[in-house]
Amino acid sequence: MKPVLLLREVSIAYGEKLVLEKVNLSLNKGEFIYLTGRTGSGKTSLLRAIYADIRPLRGEIWVGEQRVDTLASDEIPYLRRKLGIVFQDFQLLPYRTVYENVALTLEVTGWRDRRKIREQVLETLVRVGLTARKDAYPHELSGGELQRTCIARALVGAPLLILADEPTGNLDPEVGSQILALFHQIARWGTAVIFATHNFHHIREMPAPIYICKDGRMQPQPLPLS
Repeated sequence: MKPVLLLREVSIAYGEKLVLEKVNLSLNKGEFIYLTGRTGSGKTSLLRAIYADIRPLRGEIWVGEQRVDTLASDEIPYLRRKLGIVFQDFQLLPYRTVYENVALTLEVTGWRDRRKIREQVLETLVRVGLTARKDAYPHELSGGELQRTCIARALVGAPLLILADEPTGNLDPEVGSQILALFHQIARWGTAVIFATHNFHHIREMPAPIYICKDGRMQPQPLPLS
């Protein structure tokens, strides 16, 4: 089986500064990993390289059958149909309901059948626990509901991989734990997940393979003691 994500000897630089060097990673369907490290260690840079927001200095990045590091700009939207991206700040459209924010993902990627869009969106809202809030606007939602909406938006297109960049950073600990559990459930459904965090409580709470960005390298780490 071809990996969902494959990184081969990837190096990332900003100007003259080398941020990460010789990163290697293979991630398969349904796998969940933590990506951790101090602020500025390269976590976000690596995620940005995977979704082609920046180009690596050297090395290969593959998402499924598509090579990312050599993509032309007009090919990037096709790559991002295979990815779900969740940020710390919610980035929802304030004048659209939960349903409309999630449906927009399908609309902008070419879905035209309104019935199929509705079926896909409603099924996804059931999965993330937001069915009762589908007609609410962002200003009417709690922090946890806002992030669940973002997760639904990332999940609705059936991506190969979800990239989550500090998705619990703006949430209180109890709600953050609920959101983390949802990402683990998404992995069990078959979507690979990279969960970037500096919150070691999360990692102890729900162990999974850990990769740490430190001193310009990304290395696997042993699971912490509970």
